[in-house]
Amino acid sequence: MADDLVLIERNPDGVVTVRLNNGAMNPLSRALLERLRDVARQLGNDESVKAVVVAGGEKAFAAGADISEFSGQEEAAEIARAFREAFDAIAAIPRPVIAAVRGYALGGGLELACACDLRVAGETARMGQPEILLGIIPGAGGTQRLARLVGPARAKAMIWTGRQVRADEALAIGLVDRVVAPGEEEHAALHWAAEMAKGAVAAMGLAKRAIDGGLDGPLATGLDLERDAFIEVFGTDDADVGVKSFLANGPGKAKFSGR
Repeated sequence: MADDLVLIERNPDGVVTVRLNNGAMNPLSRALLERLRDVARQLGNDESVKAVVVAGGEKAFAAGADISEFSGQEEAAEIARAFREAFDAIAAIPRPVIAAVRGYALGGGLELACACDLRVAGETARMGQPEILLGIIPGAGGTQRLARLVGPARAKAMIWTGRQVRADEALAIGLVDRVVAPGEEEHAALHWAAEMAKGAVAAMGLAKRAIDGGLDGPLATGLDLERDAFIEVFGTDDADVGVKSFLANGPGKAKFSGR
């Protein structure tokens, strides 16, 4: 069933694991992408969610699109739409979203990791945009989100050569944020997410919106976004609790609800 292509695991601390479940290499079929889109939208509207971890399997986070679905331009338009809707929905979740990258994250798999806020990779992970080896280019954010993470020159080099990047290099160029021992990827991502889930996650979501929304425009536009989010955050329960706790007990002692 299509529902089995993406599994949802909820922890008592409010951290939700979204697990790709499409065989050993997790090819990103249209059916999987549509399910991922629906799951991401559901989580984005669920205030009980404090943080999200996106994970794959033992061998691959996701090894790219389902090549068997590639044909002509009409099919390419549908595949591009499915990727865009799914990954935009992941990026729009107003909570910290962490990719736990084990094994291969290639093509659409790397683009999915780039749509997350943070990335934890195992020492044996391999990441890349190999589309050029098929005579095509990335179509799910590789020319855009990847370039914003590692810079345009590195993104061009990766895309033009199709080479795979090892975890140590990925950390050095800012493609991933932490590298851990093989097999510890998911545990590390869940631990990081759980630490964030204890915090003012509503405020984190507003900060995320301001950062992401301000990246590509003029500084003045970004500052406007920040101002609006700063005003909005004072309408949250966490701001009320945090300010009162600081005045009464000093910093770092507030107990946030995430609302």
